Amino acid sequence: MMKAVVLGTVFVMTAGSALAGTPAVPTPDQRFVMNTAWVGMAEVELGKLASEKAVSADVKSFGQRMVTDHGKAGDELKTLAQTKGITLPTDMDAKHKAVRDRLMKMSGEAFDHAYIAEMVNGHRQAVAAFRTESRSGKDADIKAWAEKTLPTVSDHLKVAQSLNKPVGTSGRVRTRK
Repeated sequence: MMKAVVLGTVFVMTAGSALAGTPAVPTPDQRFVMNTAWVGMAEVELGKLASEKAVSADVKSFGQRMVTDHGKAGDELKTLAQTKGITLPTDMDAKHKAVRDRLMKMSGEAFDHAYIAEMVNGHRQAVAAFRTESRSGKDADIKAWAEKTLPTVSDHLKVAQSLNKPVGTSGRVRTRK
């Protein structure tokens, strides 16, 4: 009985994925697009939060820049994904929702510190992902988009790192054990 349920679940997931236009086993290029969509949504959401809650004018301004830049990149990514038959997520993933929820509970300088730490860590990971895609991506269009977008993401990292010192954080997010 359990085997039938598992097989049925696999069939439904595979069929649903095929209907959505994305293969059951996504390629590295497709995973890059999906992960970038989740991160982009989070950057916009967290940027809005920073533009409202931050104490530092520089952090507020950086938050607004995240909304603008990642919103534009997200629109470009949607168009690219449509041409590739990739169905993008419509909501943030659980990891980014948890970050948003944690930051929503904070205020003042504590918020600024935590937000900038997230931005430094997140943009370090994003730069690495965009660099990898731009060097070794197999889909020429996705690779080209990554190459075109990498300088903006790299600049975000530089700005976040520069804000890292004034708000007094190491850029490392502490995790509770």
